[in-house]
Amino acid sequence: LEEAAFQLQQIFRIDISIALNILGIESMRAGHYRIAYTCFKLAADRGYSKAQFNVGLCYEHGRGTEKDLEKAAFYYYQAASSCHPMAQYRYARYFLCHRPENEWDRHQKAVTFLEQAAMAGITEAQACLGVFYMRGLQPKEKRGLKYLLLAAKSGDAQSRYHVGVCYEKGLGVQQNLAEAMRHYRQSAAAGNRNSRERLRV
Repeated sequence: LEEAAFQLQQIFRIDISIALNILGIESMRAGHYRIAYTCFKLAADRGYSKAQFNVGLCYEHGRGTEKDLEKAAFYYYQAASSCHPMAQYRYARYFLCHRPENEWDRHQKAVTFLEQAAMAGITEAQACLGVFYMRGLQPKEKRGLKYLLLAAKSGDAQSRYHVGVCYEKGLGVQQNLAEAMRHYRQSAAAGNRNSRERLRV
């Protein structure tokens, strides 16, 4: 009986969290940002990863609460730890852009989250990881190119441009100007100005 009661409590807790998160989404759509934030926060505090991600968004964009990137990162980390791919990407992006590299453990965790998000198909994570590996203190060009190609195949014009640069300069791949031109053309057709410039050159 105790086990059954515990299971019911868990189900009830999850159902409440889901309901609060849905109510938050509907409130956000209606422009009631403060109510949305409150609903998300209540569900997040119950450990619901989708709500934790939404609280992070509220703090990042200042919707329903004050803008606070540190708090946004905290909630993204909570959701990322429960394998929420977009939260993994947003936490990693925040950490890699705003924190010193000497926080080695957290830096490694951010890169791990970014890789998990990239492998889950988050195009922004693939693009970010590709550039990260290309520009690091010790560039890992082949690994960077792998992620840039994934993002390019998902339609990211900026990543397609970076792939062109890789072929033009021989970064992580044999130099091939014809292949570079092909990638620049595809990127330019999608509206990328950098690719248009490279094509002129």
